[in-house]
Amino acid sequence: MSISPLPGDASNDPAEDQTGRFVMQPNGRVRPLSPHLQVWRWHVTMLASILVRISGAALAAGALLVAAWLAALAFGPDAYAAFTGWLGSPPGLLVWIGLTAALAYHFAGGVRHLIWDMGEGLTPRSANRLSVASIAFAVVVTVAYWVAMFMTGRVVL
Repeated sequence: MSISPLPGDASNDPAEDQTGRFVMQPNGRVRPLSPHLQVWRWHVTMLASILVRISGAALAAGALLVAAWLAALAFGPDAYAAFTGWLGSPPGLLVWIGLTAALAYHFAGGVRHLIWDMGEGLTPRSANRLSVASIAFAVVVTVAYWVAMFMTGRVVL
């Protein structure tokens, strides 16, 4: 099996490549080096993909937070008061706002992927628009939700 060199290479054997674009694998095969983030030009779909992963991890941490809330509820009024006191403080509210943003964005990212799974929105222009729309949706939903929570008096500082 031969691997043709990249255009402009003087060598016909990638194993003797001096440019650093090939790497020897443990099994002895020579493969092209995978590009790193420094090589790729950033675009909004890359950001959207990374944000979906981050929001998923945040939601997993949020699930642990909900489990801790239920545990505090089970341990009695003192534990529940301490837990809700911490989560009702300004740092706790930042956690809840972050979880709201993660939930809204993860939902929007899931809808974006459903659209892509149907074969729609796969051109670069439409994929970029869907990515921007999912980010904007998360921002609008998060702000609207928390403005409503503060305006109705359900949350106070």
